[in-house]
Amino acid sequence: MPDRIQINEVSPRDGLQNQVVHLSLDEKLELIDALVAAGLTAIEATSFVSPKAVPQLADADQLFPRLPRPERVSYSALVPNVRGLERALTAGVREIAVVLSATDTMNRRNINMSLGEARQACIDVMTAAGARGLRKKAYVAVAFTCPFEGKVAPGRVIELADEMFANGADEVVIADTIGAANPREVSSLLADCVERFGAGCLAAHFHDTRGFALANAWAALTAGVRRFDASIGGLGGCPFAPGAAGNLATEDLVLMTEQCGFETGVDVAKLRLAVAIAERLVQRSLGGRTTAWLQAQDLKEQCRRDNAGAAF
Repeated sequence: MPDRIQINEVSPRDGLQNQVVHLSLDEKLELIDALVAAGLTAIEATSFVSPKAVPQLADADQLFPRLPRPERVSYSALVPNVRGLERALTAGVREIAVVLSATDTMNRRNINMSLGEARQACIDVMTAAGARGLRKKAYVAVAFTCPFEGKVAPGRVIELADEMFANGADEVVIADTIGAANPREVSSLLADCVERFGAGCLAAHFHDTRGFALANAWAALTAGVRRFDASIGGLGGCPFAPGAAGNLATEDLVLMTEQCGFETGVDVAKLRLAVAIAERLVQRSLGGRTTAWLQAQDLKEQCRRDNAGAAF
């Protein structure tokens, strides 16, 4: 049996939250339909943040009850506080995510809280969510480098992850929020995390600011991690982190891991259709590192068909 990779598709939330073009509810559902058709079974659908803070996701309350195929797709939502949790529960959310930045300055710039206050807010949300039977995921953001404080000590990341697990997290996601990590750092930190917590409850989230996202994903794989966030076409980035670029492209991750003998359950051809839909909706070109190669394969296949037709 091939080793299975679990991909959590984040384009509907992380991908859309800072786009200039605001998608309608029906447009978001069109995109999510295409993601489900491609075989993705874990999707971060939206965020129950203040509509004033992130107007692109102001329709979270209306979106969640209309999500397709909830019987086979695990939909999650980012929840910043207990008020957001109550909205999420009303909408029918069964899996929530909280985000804790590893540095004081990033928390202050992002959510106007100190590191200590942010830690407590995450604990409060997870405690309340646990009491309602929800699955709980905690992100440790800027886990390698903070745009304001620089390099982050690995010991701090492990300490914060430990605290999140101790307070109810079912999964902790180690996030390279601004795409500043390199494969050696990823391999070292993720190996330490796997040794301490086990691979089954860990995930990784990478950005492609310097073109290292796929290499960093491979480093995490070799450390034992099998759960990854990704976004079709590399859509997204952190609006509160200067210098952040798009996410690890889902199509890049699927191609690399499947060619290396892993199983994802994702159909690349259908995934590319989802990328095309996203391009139309956000009104700009998208695509991961493998886009040019995939387009070249399309051209070769078209030439083969044309030549085969010419023989008759």
